[in-house]
Amino acid sequence: MPGLRVGRGFSPGTNYNVLAATTVLPTVLETVGRDLRFQVRQLRRTPGFTATAVLTLALGICAAVTIFAFVEAALLKPLPYPDATRLSGVFERVEAFPRSNLSYLDYLDWKRLNTVFTSLSAYQGGGMTMATPAGAQRVPAARVSDDFFRTLRITPILGRDFRTGEDLAGAPRVAMLSYSAWQRRFGGRPDAVGASVTLNGDPHVIIGVLPREFHFAPVEPADFWTTLHPSPQSCDARRGCHNMFGVARLRDGVSIAAAAANIAALARQLEQQYPDTNRGQGSAIVPLTEVIVGDIRPTLLVLLSGAGLLLLIAVVNVAGLLIVRSEARRKELEIRAALGASSARLIGQFVSENVLIVSASTALGIAAAWWSTRGLITLIPANMIARMPYLTNLGTNVRVLAFLLGVAAIAIAVLTLTPILHLSLARRRPVLADRGSAGAAWRRAGARLVVIEIVMAMILLVGGGLLGKSLYRLLHVDIGLQADHLASIIVSLPTSTYATDQQEASVADEILRRVTALPGVESAGVTSRPPLQPGNTVWIRIGGRPFNGEHNDVHFREISSGYLTTLKARLARGRYFSARDDASKPRVVVINQTLARQYFGGEDPIGKQIFYIAATSPAMEVVGVIEDVKEGLLDAPAPPTMYVPFAQEPTTGFSVVVRAAQAEQTLLPALAATVHEIDGGISTFAPRTMNDIVMQSQPAYLRRSSAALVGAFAAIAWLLGVVGLYGTVAYSVSQRTREIGIRMALGAERSAVRRLIVSEAAVLTAAGLAIGSICAIGAAVSMRGLLFGVSSWDAPTVAAAAAVLGTSAIAASLLPARRASRVDPNIALRAE
Repeated sequence: MPGLRVGRGFSPGTNYNVLAATTVLPTVLETVGRDLRFQVRQLRRTPGFTATAVLTLALGICAAVTIFAFVEAALLKPLPYPDATRLSGVFERVEAFPRSNLSYLDYLDWKRLNTVFTSLSAYQGGGMTMATPAGAQRVPAARVSDDFFRTLRITPILGRDFRTGEDLAGAPRVAMLSYSAWQRRFGGRPDAVGASVTLNGDPHVIIGVLPREFHFAPVEPADFWTTLHPSPQSCDARRGCHNMFGVARLRDGVSIAAAAANIAALARQLEQQYPDTNRGQGSAIVPLTEVIVGDIRPTLLVLLSGAGLLLLIAVVNVAGLLIVRSEARRKELEIRAALGASSARLIGQFVSENVLIVSASTALGIAAAWWSTRGLITLIPANMIARMPYLTNLGTNVRVLAFLLGVAAIAIAVLTLTPILHLSLARRRPVLADRGSAGAAWRRAGARLVVIEIVMAMILLVGGGLLGKSLYRLLHVDIGLQADHLASIIVSLPTSTYATDQQEASVADEILRRVTALPGVESAGVTSRPPLQPGNTVWIRIGGRPFNGEHNDVHFREISSGYLTTLKARLARGRYFSARDDASKPRVVVINQTLARQYFGGEDPIGKQIFYIAATSPAMEVVGVIEDVKEGLLDAPAPPTMYVPFAQEPTTGFSVVVRAAQAEQTLLPALAATVHEIDGGISTFAPRTMNDIVMQSQPAYLRRSSAALVGAFAAIAWLLGVVGLYGTVAYSVSQRTREIGIRMALGAERSAVRRLIVSEAAVLTAAGLAIGSICAIGAAVSMRGLLFGVSSWDAPTVAAAAAVLGTSAIAASLLPARRASRVDPNIALRAE
């Protein structure tokens, strides 16, 4: 009938959004679920492909997530202080030290006169001697100005903060506890506040406990925090003595550049006001984050780049596997398309497959990353991890998870697009398309992937080789002494007992007498700073030369007469110190060759005089010149250094260094016991061998860890690259069976077929090595700050990496080439 409607229409009030949600969404979810179940069955049928793809990708994800966790903790995580971006490190600056420590008097003037900081505080790391029932014990501690924690905006969780004026000389002695010290030393008891401890011979009242999460890396570890308490007899009373650092909070609206300009103007003002002590002395203001993590930033960025390359190689390798897999399924997909399957439906098949592969790889990779981060943390020396407290709670957080999800999403996208792009013309080809054309298409795609893998493997191999070579050169650099069989221990004398120079010198002599008598000790010496440790500096002037207040910065050490011979330092001219060079004799000094060259030129320095910059300084006669000893970092040139007799300038803190006739480690307990036999109030700490000092130094550790990790990345990249090339050649051979059969039927020799296959692999390898060498040199230039004794374009390293990778790649092509040469023409043509 006209106008009859069949079925039921929608009423005017129908909610189409709800309707769509209740009809379309279940259909989509059902389709996705069906695709996932289908792909699970498909992956189960090919366990070799599945395991290879998942493990390869998991390896790359593990490396990337592990290194990113370190990067996040050190470089991305905000400092644990409120409004931390307003905090800056404050330094003085001289030509030799772009960020040198402050003098207390300069700090007070900057604090009083600046117009850019809401507060400027001072701090000084180190340790103190604490009296215990068992005797003196060295404890990690820090001295700070009274407003230090208010500058950082840190509030104690128990007790109170320092009050204004409690850092002055006459104020009562008070201290605050770190949270860990409160737990370890006081069992977390509330009555710790109000307790008294004796530090450096002075009773201190504990007034507060700091939060658990608080740390201040430049002075860590620090169990006790005390105030400055400058005294007229200390370094703090002299404007020319620099022994502390500054931290400041910028005023709102003030930039780092504006603050630097303001403090630079104050430094120039003080230079004019105090020319004898402040001539040539500027200032440096940097963000506090740069102070805390600046040293390891280049290392972490290099490692992250290496991990990223390895991840990319893993993705490329899996993409090659997926291309092979898509070739095997090409006819299936063509039939599906011919039967009406939409492009979206076919793409969904690839997406679901890669979601499953990447999900399994991500789960495996994150589990492996958790273990690897823990393992890497344990490998960091204790003395270094103490200065990296931001690494102690390393783990998975929002940023790491976001990074992981980003990596997984990119991997899914790349692995999905690769076979789709490869098969983009599949629907235009006949179902029974010639296998040769498909094989040629695959060879082109596979060849590109192989070249990419070889390029990235080459970058990692060269990088690992350069870092390994740098580490070797660093550990074999001439340090000017014989490190074997040397051991040392640091001694701290209580100032209340040893208040005079004579007392300090006498107890040092007694310690040396008893230590030298120990079985197995060949010789012993005392030094105010051990070798390979940056030391104190002093300004000098040369006798008989015009002097206009220049800052001639040199390092200096107070040493005993047997110290240089114990090190087996080499004497260039003159003599070493002797026991006769005591306080009753004229002042003498031994210098190193760098100081001799810098301040005496071609003159013989023996017999010349050196003065400290102060007008009342007595003359010191140069009696010896030694070849340079590394009195600083391993990777830095030896600084100009002067040595003065310990008996003429004794100090309460010094190291005892012994040369052993046996294994030096066995002497360490005896050294501490011998010192405590003399006086239980003397504290000892840091017993170490010289080889340990070398191996655990920051330059050695950073290069060792960088070389090990980049080397591991390079080894995996090499393996993946070789396997990728093998897979490409092997699959190419399988796709060219007909072509090879025809060649052999027309008279081609088996050796010619082998040469054909190997030559094609050689072309790919040569292209990858050529591009990779250029890229590797560019990458090496970017990490030249980590290199030592080797250039970024070190030809032997590049050649060795190319030889290893090239030889391995050609070897990987021999097996499929041999298989190709054994093809029976009759069987091949009959199969086609």
